[in-house]
Amino acid sequence: MAFDTQGEPSDTTQTVTQGTVPAQADMPLLLGRYRVVEKCGQGGFGRVLVCWDTRLQRRVAIKVIPLSLSGSEEAEASSLREALQEARTSSLLAHPNIVTVHDFESAGRYAYLVMEYIDGLNLLELLKRVEGGCLTYEECAHLLTCVGSALQYAHENGVLHLDIKPSNIMIDRSGIAKLTDFGMSTLASAVGYGGARGGTIGYMPPEQINGQLVDERTDIFSLGVVLWTALCGVNPFEADTAEESLAKILQGPAVSLAQENLTLNQDIELVLEKCLAINPQDRYSSVESLMNHLIPLLGIPGAGQKSLQNLVLQAQDDEPTEEEWSEVYREKTPVAERFPWLEPLILKSTSALVTGLCIFSIAPVLFASKASIAAVIIASALAALWPPSGFLSFLLSLLAALGIAHFNQATLLTLVAVGALGITWWIACGSTTKASSIAALFSCVAHIPSASANLCGFVFRPLTAFVSSAFAWVLSQFFSLSLQTGFNAPVVVDALMAQLSSRAQLLSLVGCSLAGLAASLIGRDRGGWRANIAQLSCAGIIIFFQVLAHGVENSGIWSAQEVVGLVFEIFLSIVMCFVAALKGPAIVESEG
Repeated sequence: MAFDTQGEPSDTTQTVTQGTVPAQADMPLLLGRYRVVEKCGQGGFGRVLVCWDTRLQRRVAIKVIPLSLSGSEEAEASSLREALQEARTSSLLAHPNIVTVHDFESAGRYAYLVMEYIDGLNLLELLKRVEGGCLTYEECAHLLTCVGSALQYAHENGVLHLDIKPSNIMIDRSGIAKLTDFGMSTLASAVGYGGARGGTIGYMPPEQINGQLVDERTDIFSLGVVLWTALCGVNPFEADTAEESLAKILQGPAVSLAQENLTLNQDIELVLEKCLAINPQDRYSSVESLMNHLIPLLGIPGAGQKSLQNLVLQAQDDEPTEEEWSEVYREKTPVAERFPWLEPLILKSTSALVTGLCIFSIAPVLFASKASIAAVIIASALAALWPPSGFLSFLLSLLAALGIAHFNQATLLTLVAVGALGITWWIACGSTTKASSIAALFSCVAHIPSASANLCGFVFRPLTAFVSSAFAWVLSQFFSLSLQTGFNAPVVVDALMAQLSSRAQLLSLVGCSLAGLAASLIGRDRGGWRANIAQLSCAGIIIFFQVLAHGVENSGIWSAQEVVGLVFEIFLSIVMCFVAALKGPAIVESEG
């Protein structure tokens, strides 16, 4: 799954084969929470995507609507804002026969209508599957009961649909019909779809085609066309252009329902002809009136529901049920997506712990025992509230300890150099991600210079990971030497320069930097096997350079500290693989 620069899913959307539940792939998230699974349909006005809501653990349908403007941008932007607001309001209608809308968002060139997923078929798909392309009278009675109730409720709340058609009528596995896409007609008109009419050719009445005033009777006309199509199997006003459709409306339906079916009550045709009247004043004044006249003529709605249920179940016999689908996907959803509060909690806790441990080693030089504890608590609390502050607290404490322990001119130069280097790294790298303090200070806590490479490769972009891994290595060495020498700045600098002049230590530094770079290049913001390969590659590079450095020293004996460092690196890589699995794939937000 890929997204273009405006947040629109590309055509690489995974297609679900019949009878299978899609496997969890390394797909990004739309709007930060929806994993795109399937492209369900493509129309002239946007596309529908089947998605998995990673927060609420349910399947949803998202309509992605293009909002590109033509003509005067300034003039049309105002009408677009009004249309978006109307669509947002209209889509919040709550009724058993209206598809529930969970969210409505717009970003840049696209609007996103997040709806409940209907496990079934739309009426257009169903008509294509049944013999003759038409329904029985009882099935139409149930269809009118459901759609009519939804439409009457909407009209009572001052909302017109203006785009009633078979593809906007969903029928679930229980045979219940639901109307969808409320509020989309005005939005479609604002962006120029349908010739600025907002409806669909073949279902629009004359007043909508001509851009005149519309009201509830406009929807009654469209509903009448749907019912005629469902009974006859043919849309009497279908055409390539709105003008051709209007000409057919003025001529009247070419096919008589009574002539096609001699057993049909002619009153049914009379009712539908009243719905399809050219003049809105000649139509039924309300959907309720239409239902009262037509449903008794069609038959028993309950029997029609049972029949529609059987048709949908037969059509989806090989498809997994909603429960089966949800169970499989729930098991495959990363833990961080199922519990979105978990990652921030771990991040803040770890940042507070790492910062607190570093300050705990420095505080005795600066404060008395009770004040030292207070300093650790304050620094940890700040790191929990704002994780990037952890490094700043550590840097200030380190500089203060160096200045207090042995202050002289050489110490002052050291403080300026260390402070400038630390602030420069924090501004360029440390402030770019919340986990920066953890990545930079982890080597200081572990007292293993290469320990931060795995974390830097996990949280930073490649170049930043390369620089930060080297910085963390040097910082760890500097901190360890400071603790060993009682924070004697001149002695610390001399010892650090002696280490950097050693070929073995330089190889260790280079290996650490390359390991962080490799981990970021291979696996940053990716889950699954790529994240695992990234962490294992990081460990492999570090171990390789450690072995190489050991060969340069040519001592032939591995110290206990070196062995512990290698074992710790392997252990850390395994832990980071688990962290990557919990975090899951990338989140792609809409842009533009």
